[in-house]
Amino acid sequence: MTTTIGLIIIAAIALFLVIIYNRLVALRNQFRNGFAQIDVQLQRRHDLIPNLVESAKAYLSHEKNTLTQVMNARNNAVDAQQEAAKNPDDGKRIQRLGGAENMLTKALANFYAVAENYPDLKANETIQQLMEELSSTENRVSFARQAYNDTVMTYNTYREQFPNNVIAGLFAFQETSQLQLETPEARYVPKVSF
Repeated sequence: MTTTIGLIIIAAIALFLVIIYNRLVALRNQFRNGFAQIDVQLQRRHDLIPNLVESAKAYLSHEKNTLTQVMNARNNAVDAQQEAAKNPDDGKRIQRLGGAENMLTKALANFYAVAENYPDLKANETIQQLMEELSSTENRVSFARQAYNDTVMTYNTYREQFPNNVIAGLFAFQETSQLQLETPEARYVPKVSF
């Protein structure tokens, strides 16, 4: 009888550990999926930018520095995106991606500010369409980041709770980072004045 009770207790503990492990796997897969959604939107953003820059070149020939900054920031963001996509569990890669995307956002804000001074550029239908698509994509990226950060928070919270943290440590479920703005100045919209 005591052997049966002992086996039942061992089975209950084993079942409890399996449930914790499976929940950790499910939460990790959710934040990986969240990253995949961001990855799709960032790829769209990165694909639109060269078209926008190429279309604006004729109007902004003497603003070459602005266009170069946008393209350099875009290339850095693409590299960071590709690195993060290889292992979305790696918090450092996610932080690097966040920093690269922040630099791209700043470069695009400078581009928009410069573009405001060129009525012909603003009136160009191709430029308007590209800017609208880029703006729409920015909104999608924001929503995808929010969803990703929510799943990362849920995963990290569950992972850190006892006894989940013991199981997470045994099976190498690492903490991951949220995708967020890196610097306080990146939180402010640049002021455009005429």
